[in-house]
Amino acid sequence: MDLSLETRSEGDWTVVEVGGEIDVYTAPKLREALVELVNAGRYQLVVDVERVDFLDSTGLGVLVGGLKRVRANDGNLRVVCTQERLLKIFRITGLTKVFAVHDSVASAVAA
Repeated sequence: MDLSLETRSEGDWTVVEVGGEIDVYTAPKLREALVELVNAGRYQLVVDVERVDFLDSTGLGVLVGGLKRVRANDGNLRVVCTQERLLKIFRITGLTKVFAVHDSVASAVAA
């Protein structure tokens, strides 16, 4: 399966809607998108993974890398996820302590 990315603005935040699979083959596409946003001065990011079917360690690494990039510019990266199988991955890896995980884009932007 492929990876789809859609980007839009909500106030001061840039929302990246991700769909499909984030794995060793597709993760570079997501990494490139996050790097381009940070290079363009977008440091408040919401990554919406509601339409993601699969997420592996490479994908998690891309999200962590994105978080480091925005934090280097006093920014933030929040994740929108309600899928239990993905939330379990965040919990097992301890990333729920690293990322602010929200149940909707609206709550991520408002937090």
